[in-house]
Amino acid sequence: MPAELTATEALGLWHRVVLEHVRQDGQDLTLRQISILLHIYLVPPPHTVRALASTLGVTKPVITRALDSLGALQLVERERDPADRRNVIIKRTLAGALYLEKLGDLIRKEARRNAP
Repeated sequence: MPAELTATEALGLWHRVVLEHVRQDGQDLTLRQISILLHIYLVPPPHTVRALASTLGVTKPVITRALDSLGALQLVERERDPADRRNVIIKRTLAGALYLEKLGDLIRKEARRNAP
């Protein structure tokens, strides 16, 4: 059952999650990169650079730079759309799924830590 959090409690949870995430050895992603990664994994595909830019309200170069970083970490893959070579399709990877699973587990752990 979800708990109602005050703004201060929600920020405290986010603070604990971020601190613990930084303490762990792993990828240190920006909020933009995490937002893009979450969108790719939580919203059903297909995902394109153009659609991600539109959905997130940023330019295609902003998405491309973030995808360059995410791709270098093997959290996503890109390939040309065979039906329309102008489009780039963003694909999920096992490494990306595992990264988000660990992040989700961390959020749950920190939320339980202060639960009544």
